[in-house]
Amino acid sequence: MKEYIIKRLINVIPIMFVVSVVIFLFIHFIPGDPARMVVGHDADIQEVELMREQMGLNDPYPVQYKNFIVGVFTGNWGNSLKTGLPVWDMLIPRVKPTLLLALFSITWSVVVGITIGVLAAVKRGKILDYIVMIAAASGISVPLFWLGLMLMQIFSVQLGWLPTTGVSCLKGYILPSITLGAGITAMIARYCRSAMIEILRENYIRMARAKGLSEFIVVNKHALRNALVDVITIVGLQFGYLLAGSVLVETVFAIPGLGRLLIDSILFRDYTVVQTVLLLFTFQFIIVNLVVDVLYGVFNPKIKYE
Repeated sequence: MKEYIIKRLINVIPIMFVVSVVIFLFIHFIPGDPARMVVGHDADIQEVELMREQMGLNDPYPVQYKNFIVGVFTGNWGNSLKTGLPVWDMLIPRVKPTLLLALFSITWSVVVGITIGVLAAVKRGKILDYIVMIAAASGISVPLFWLGLMLMQIFSVQLGWLPTTGVSCLKGYILPSITLGAGITAMIARYCRSAMIEILRENYIRMARAKGLSEFIVVNKHALRNALVDVITIVGLQFGYLLAGSVLVETVFAIPGLGRLLIDSILFRDYTVVQTVLLLFTFQFIIVNLVVDVLYGVFNPKIKYE
């Protein structure tokens, strides 16, 4: 296991290199000139060129990329083109809201998704099964921004139970986490139901029932443990959806997190901030997938790592 984890961590280096090149080229191909946005639209060409020189935007792309990647490895992530502040100082206060939003969303999504998926499999073909599948299909198809606005209208504006925007207290995370986790919950429920239905047909499940074990033990100890291997895969894949969705949810609920910072930086063509945030998102996704691979061995000891 230890050797496998070390090998995977080493493989992160070429992946991050390729991703950094793609991100760098993508950012620089976005229409717009950050120098023009800094000096204003009324500035003349000389002022714009002077600002571009100060920002290092006149350097060849290889030089700009070298400066960026060297800064990443040395901890000098550069300064924001918009505010002039160090990128690190801008990221630190925004990491907590995004991490808490992701943690709350994935936690309740996994718990609720597995629970209703198991119930739907056990009650297959009955009314509860149909209700769960209809809810799952709705959760996958409903746009995040629409769901967020509807929840805000009902629970914040009309009922006044929860804050409309911001995360000054833990109550502020309830509506955003529900919005962000709805689609993930639906996906987990569907895959958990499918996996449980297949496993409940296996011979060893019939054997467990023949031994007189209670249905609760058969379902939760024997069937669910094996179904979780498939569910873990979906959770790992959905983490990418979680990061992408956080950008939209943080914008809808005015959460000062990394997603909101990314949107603001893209609109301003703040290259240094956008590159750093995208690299951070990529690294998080890679690490989560590594954790998912390790969890395979926890829930299924038959899996061997080489």
